[in-house]
Amino acid sequence: MRFFIRLLWVLIAMLFFLNAPAQKKKTTKPAAADNHLTQLNKLVESDSAKLVEIFKDIHANPELGFTETRTAAIIARELQAAGYEVTTGIGSTGVAGILKNGEGPIIMWRGDMDCNAVKETTGLPYASTKVVKRDDGTESPVMHACGHDAHVTWLIGLARAMAQMKNAWKGTLIVVGQPAEETILGAEAMVKDGLYTKHGIPEPDYLLGMHSAPIPVGVVAVASGVRMAGTDQIDVVFKGIGGHGSNPQLSKDPIVMAAAAIMQYQVIVSRAVDPQKAAVLTVGSVQAGSDNNVIPATALVKINLRWFDEADRNLMIEGIKRINEGIAHSYNLPKELYPEMKMKGFAYPLNNDTALTAAVFAGVRKLLPDKQILRENRLPAMMGSEDFHHLVIHNKRNVYCYYNVGIANPDVFAQAIKEGKALPFNAHNGDFQVDLAGIPLGTKLAILGVLEAFQLTKK
Repeated sequence: MRFFIRLLWVLIAMLFFLNAPAQKKKTTKPAAADNHLTQLNKLVESDSAKLVEIFKDIHANPELGFTETRTAAIIARELQAAGYEVTTGIGSTGVAGILKNGEGPIIMWRGDMDCNAVKETTGLPYASTKVVKRDDGTESPVMHACGHDAHVTWLIGLARAMAQMKNAWKGTLIVVGQPAEETILGAEAMVKDGLYTKHGIPEPDYLLGMHSAPIPVGVVAVASGVRMAGTDQIDVVFKGIGGHGSNPQLSKDPIVMAAAAIMQYQVIVSRAVDPQKAAVLTVGSVQAGSDNNVIPATALVKINLRWFDEADRNLMIEGIKRINEGIAHSYNLPKELYPEMKMKGFAYPLNNDTALTAAVFAGVRKLLPDKQILRENRLPAMMGSEDFHHLVIHNKRNVYCYYNVGIANPDVFAQAIKEGKALPFNAHNGDFQVDLAGIPLGTKLAILGVLEAFQLTKK
């Protein structure tokens, strides 16, 4: 996931260390604050060692999007053992478990399973050493550099505890292991494969999920409204006429076309989008040729868009098309050699429901003090994106809440800030690391959010 903005987390760090020091040792309120908190704490603490081992195993064995067969099998095994009705193979590798417990709301919890094409540099004893072959035939090291291994573990811990806490809730709980979040394709793939039709999964009243954040364990962001940007993943193939590098006049060089386009793309945001709005156009990859003296026939440009206003999205997409066609025309290409533009994964901005977010906050504050819970007034929207909400966005009811949980060791985080760093590590980097204390705490925060959601009355 292209998730975290460094300056934003610097702000969060300042808020945490200026306003909430010395929280490492004690983060819980008295158990009397909630009738089921003691039961929850005992269940999760007794399960903590097992959950940590599951986390380490998943971390050491990462899988890219739509190849998460091993991870999905672990989820399916644990859900079946806990008494869930399990369906696998949804949208390729997706898995869902259903636990019915009388009349009440239908709550869906989602955890994403895929990893990143990043080489791990943490030096952990359970670090990933995996190298996989990608769809284009290239090989790449892989690791969980965005915390999805923690997300899967939290899902399992939540499912196991909720099955043992049926006295605390009524309704239907659905847990979903989603593939391919990184490519923004997995949620739509599950829905299009018949998640709610062919596979018979009930449409939820409320959807919940969490994402790890490189902020201290014990800090949580629970905010309503628009929290994350919309996104598009676009591939553009520039076509030309290949030839010898010594005779460029006999060729039509797609690398030069791609280079010209990349520079012109940047003007779309800087000169066409209202400067008071937020939008991003990033070229993340350029792939062309293999030899020094050969002009290739094609060049591939991979583009990523971020936006909050759909009008800005359309402006950027149309701008890319016009630039591509203008360059092709200027190089006197025939129509059959005009650039091809492929729209891939996309997601709308993520907009947390106010009432559901308030319920999650009510649950989380039973475990953490308010000053460690970041709300709307302390947490601006992020340019990062998610496809989490696309599990329900096409349904009649599309009420959801997605919140962020700190996974960095507080001492390591504090030392990084002292050294003038923005963060001890960032997402999608080889040194991304989940502190093991975040596994049981994250599990508890997930359970508390779900328990509160079960108390809501459907609108």
